[in-house]
Amino acid sequence: MKEIKAYVHKSRITDVIAALKESPCWGAAHAQRHHNLAVYLVKGSLVALDANEQHYSMDIGDEVVNEYKLELLCDDSEVDEIVAALQAAGRTGQGIAGWITVTDLVRAIPIH
Repeated sequence: MKEIKAYVHKSRITDVIAALKESPCWGAAHAQRHHNLAVYLVKGSLVALDANEQHYSMDIGDEVVNEYKLELLCDDSEVDEIVAALQAAGRTGQGIAGWITVTDLVRAIPIH
C-alpha cells in the first residue's frame, strides 16, 4: 500500500479532484477500495501564477501562495494511474507546478 501526497495550485484543485474521480481505479472500484482522499488548504512556496495569487504571510515572514495538499492511500497497482491523473490535471504551464510524493506504508488499519 502507498500514500500519495500532492501539492497543487489553488486554481487546479477542481480539475485534479475530477481527474481522480474519473480514473478507472477510482470509479467502480471506489466502493471496494477506500482511497481516503483528504484535501487541505495550505500556504506554500509554489511559484505564483500571477501577482494576485501571491501574498505576504505575517506568520511565516515571507511571500506565500495558497495551494492545496492532497493525501490519499492506494494499492501499489494504482500508483502510476493516480500519479498520471494528478500530473495531467495539475499542470499550469510552468516548469514546476507542484509536487507529488509517493511513500510506502507499513500498515493502514481501518477503524470499524
